[in-house]
Amino acid sequence: MTMEEIRALKNDELHNELERCRRHSFEIRSQAVSEKLEDPTRLLKARRDVARLLTVLRERGEKNIEQTQAHLTAQASRK
Repeated sequence: MTMEEIRALKNDELHNELERCRRHSFEIRSQAVSEKLEDPTRLLKARRDVARLLTVLRERGEKNIEQTQAHLTAQASRK
């Protein structure tokens, strides 16, 4: 994602995208350990996407980002 695309998202969408990117990053790390990745740069790209999302959230003055993420994850697991 580009910074323009990220900045166009609302805060709720940013939190959802952050959760999705973190899951994706975890999956890529798991694949890197268990099997060879076709594109090793995917891990770096996923980490940068997470960093970009966190940067925009902090620029907007969001506080307690990690607590919000934990809350969203808990809500999703209840459904």
